[in-house]
Amino acid sequence: MRTLKLTLAYDGTRYVGWQRQAAGQSIQGLLEDALARFDGQRVVVHGAGRTDAGVHALGQVASFQFAPRHETATLLRALNAELPEDVRVLTVEEAVDDFHARFSARSKRYRYQLRNTAIANPFERAFEWHVPEPLDRAAMQEAARALAGTHDFAAFQSAGTEMSTTVRTMTHAGFTRDAGQLVFEIAGDGFLRHMVRAIVGTLVEVGRGARQPASLAQLLAGGTRADAGPTAPPHGLFLVSVDYD
Repeated sequence: MRTLKLTLAYDGTRYVGWQRQAAGQSIQGLLEDALARFDGQRVVVHGAGRTDAGVHALGQVASFQFAPRHETATLLRALNAELPEDVRVLTVEEAVDDFHARFSARSKRYRYQLRNTAIANPFERAFEWHVPEPLDRAAMQEAARALAGTHDFAAFQSAGTEMSTTVRTMTHAGFTRDAGQLVFEIAGDGFLRHMVRAIVGTLVEVGRGARQPASLAQLLAGGTRADAGPTAPPHGLFLVSVDYD
């Protein structure tokens, strides 16, 4: 058996998320079904991040054990021939035996895109959250600065997942703006369920003037999920990249 590493991009609009589920198409399910066609054996594919329904990826990473000796270039072409056009494998690489897309990851970067104009962009509506009212970007940027460093992010975790700890270290968090699009990027050593979307929903409340920039630091110091803002819609979120040693 050989260990292979895939990097892939996908438009998550019509999928139930990364993880295979009882109903609906998943990215994991599409990959596993495509790989099984090589020799008829079930292949289990592990993803670096379990993106939710409607969430996209620019650089998702997956790993799996594989017996057939096809060259990586052949696998790349064959997988893209099997997969729908909104899912593309970008690279296929040989990896060391103990490589695991999730457990070997050292950091991940996410991006959330907002459209802060009176009228939505019809060509980007599937990839950004339209917030028509004016937002105070300076206040949002000030609030986002509190996210960098090591904190307890329990206030930004949705219910339904048991974690041994909700402490995570963020190495970057901030906004850029270009022609009406407001883009939030955050990078760190791990993320909780719906964490980025909960952070964005809270930052939008800051931008609307519904809460003060200092409230982010207060939430990190001991807030609960009920104290934070709403969960932003999934379609504005992208898994940008996953980094390894």
